[in-house]
Parts: sequence; C-alpha cells; structure tokens
Amino acid sequence: MGRAYEVRKASIQKTGAAKAKLYSMYAKEIYQAAKNGGTAIDSNHALKRLVEKAKKEQVPGDIINRAIDKVNSGADEAYTSASYELFGPSGSTLIVNCLTDNVNRSVSSVRAAINKCHVKMGAQGSVNYLYDHLCIVSFKGLSEDETIDALIEAGLDISDIEIEDGETIIYGEPSDLFSIKSAISSKLPDVTFDIDEITMIPKEKVILNGEDLEVFKKLLDMLEEIEDVQNIYHNVEL
Repeated sequence: MGRAYEVRKASIQKTGAAKAKLYSMYAKEIYQAAKNGGTAIDSNHALKRLVEKAKKEQVPGDIINRAIDKVNSGADEAYTSASYELFGPSGSTLIVNCLTDNVNRSVSSVRAAINKCHVKMGAQGSVNYLYDHLCIVSFKGLSEDETIDALIEAGLDISDIEIEDGETIIYGEPSDLFSIKSAISSKLPDVTFDIDEITMIPKEKVILNGEDLEVFKKLLDMLEEIEDVQNIYHNVEL
C-alpha cells in the first residue's frame, strides 16, 4: 500500500480517540490560526483548512465558532508549538507535536510517558531527519496526466504522484498545500479531497514483535491521552 494509507490510518485512529480531546485540539488550532491570520475564513487559508477538517471529523459548529469568536472578542490566549523526538524499542522512533499554553506541563507529561515505558527522548533533529515533511492531497476525478497538467499550469513542482484504487495522491512541499488544492479545484470544481494533510512520513518502517511491540503500543496509548499532544508520527508498521 502507498504512503497515503498510513495517513488515512492515523486519521482513523485520531478520530477514534476521546471526543473531548478531539474538540479541544481543534478549538486550540482554530483559535491560533484565526489569531495569526485573521478571522475571515475565506481569506485565511490555514483557518479555512482547519474548519473544513473539523467539520469532516464532526466537531460541533458551536465549538468552531466559539474558537473564532474568542479572537473577535479580544481574548489573548497564548499557545506554543513544541515538538519532542523519541527513540522507542528496537529502532522505532516517534515525533510528538504539542500545542500548549504551558510548555512545562507538556514536557513533563511526555517525559512521564517516556519514563514509564523506559524509552528515551532525543535532542532536536535526532529523529526528524528520518522523516519526510510533506503535504498530501488525494481525490478522485482526474487522471494522472490531467493532474500533472493542472499542476504544471499552476507552476507547481511536486514531490510525487501515486494512483491507488482509482484515487490520485499528490505529495508536495507543506507550503504548497493550498496551491495544490486550488490547482485541482480549477479543473474539478466539485472535487472532494479525501486526504488534506501536512504530515511527517518515515523514510523507512520497522516491524516490532513481542515485548517490544507491547512497549511501543503502551507508549503510543499514553502519549495519545496527553491533552497537549496534537499529532504523533512514528515509523512502526502496525
């Protein structure tokens, strides 16, 4: 299966998590995007993307609206992005992204999970280079040649294109996400994007067995339960 399968699987796992955490995650991200780029959804591409994703994951409209209204009302909450790079058992690695109003709390929570699972936290950059930082856009309705033509017309240089079960999957630079979607929409106005993500994809995967697999799953579960954790990327074939 292609790389896009891993993104789909990660999305399914995230939507299966506790609703309270999912809602809190989107509320923080939407607030931050609106604070940074303005509350007008149509002119703030980052905000528009988040609102679309939140609706796909059935986040209630009042939670979305309250997050945006906080900015309009002059509320000044401060969230900081923090990333932690972890070494798990038998060559496994993880990148844990947090969005938090208390960095000390987030790092303490992550360290608690690390200590209980007897794994290690690496220095910044010690794991990151093992992953490709990409945007992924997938949809149906255009052939590979038609897709390439649309991207060339838009002056876009992408990393890769895959065709999987009749679906066209584009990989590109994270900064090109909106431009890629716009290029496709210009040729296919009613397009539905099945995947619309900025993600970290491991360059190589590892397979864990026995106790190593159990430790890794325990670590993953503990990290998922931390309120400040937004995304977890790893290189384990599950």
